[in-house]
Amino acid sequence: MYYTLIFLTVIVAFLHIYFMILEMFLWTKPKGLKTFGLNKEFAEQSKVLAANQGLYNGFLAVGLLWGVVSTYYHVIPFFLTCIIIAGIYGAYSTKKISLFYVQSIPAILALISFIIYTFF
Repeated sequence: MYYTLIFLTVIVAFLHIYFMILEMFLWTKPKGLKTFGLNKEFAEQSKVLAANQGLYNGFLAVGLLWGVVSTYYHVIPFFLTCIIIAGIYGAYSTKKISLFYVQSIPAILALISFIIYTFF
């Protein structure tokens, strides 16, 4: 179960690195416009906010990787819970359930794996 926990946690971290890249560097590029369903004008107007959001996704990824590579594994559930809540709120506020599936479900699976590994 340990390797499952590590694998799932690293997957979630890499997803958030990808989100960070999309939001910080590709927001106004064709890949970002297509991914988020934006028009060029709105993307230009919101690129500072998107970059800020991307930075937070980077922090979440680094927190998870810190928990994986250090002896501070107990930080993993904190960061996973933050990601789950962000995915739930994102899906609710944008009315895009896909946000929940892409962001929260992998984190939920990793958190369940952490709980099983820790308590069973």
